[in-house]
Amino acid sequence: MRLLVTGLNGTLAPRLAQAARAAGHAVIGWNRVAVDPEDEAASARWLAEQQPDAIAHLGMGSARFAGWLAAHCERLVFTSTAMVFGGAPDGPHDVADARTATDDYGRYKIACEDAIRAASGRAAIARIGWQIDPSQPGNNMLMALDEWQRREGRVAASRAWTPACSFMADTAAALLALIEQPQPGVHHLDSNAQEAWRFDELVHALARAHGRDWQVVATEDYRHDQRLVGGPCGLPPLSARLACLARLGG
Repeated sequence: MRLLVTGLNGTLAPRLAQAARAAGHAVIGWNRVAVDPEDEAASARWLAEQQPDAIAHLGMGSARFAGWLAAHCERLVFTSTAMVFGGAPDGPHDVADARTATDDYGRYKIACEDAIRAASGRAAIARIGWQIDPSQPGNNMLMALDEWQRREGRVAASRAWTPACSFMADTAAALLALIEQPQPGVHHLDSNAQEAWRFDELVHALARAHGRDWQVVATEDYRHDQRLVGGPCGLPPLSARLACLARLGG
């Protein structure tokens, strides 16, 4: 398969590309410098030259561009976010729940979802939570916690937040499965969906698993059950990668 992956300069897309290549697929990226995604004529010419069999849209771009990609490829997977759901009503959030985001990023992803649905009934929309990876730079929970410790001298972790989150390798594998065996519709990819790790206990577990000496302070500053439930796809639970670690109070 010839797979176009947008966002290869980002966080998750390189892991998906790595998994796709390991499975024998050819991966190409979208060079925004060479081809402006907002130039429809140039984009159409370039896409016709590349002839991808499938598109994984993980990069940023306008909602119009997301819909345009869906209209131009029968096999498209788009990564959305748990942040399409605000804190009220509280979660866990099902695939059919109303999207209640009030922040700019969540509303942007809602607009992309709507543009894709309007353009195609064949696309898969995969909502994901905060990604965890031992080394990948970018919006990665481990790297963010390192930065909090460096900047603040501690890691404040709310015991009132149950985050949607997954290890990046598991998310990449699930996205690749959606590409190889298309399942149109909305999917929730959350390794915390069933086990409901609180953020404070997850931070403690990650510190032990990855040899961090963070000074973890449990707070109740942020309250939200953010978990993503429902839909046909599932991910391995967090305990599959933190199996040797006892949960707080466990």
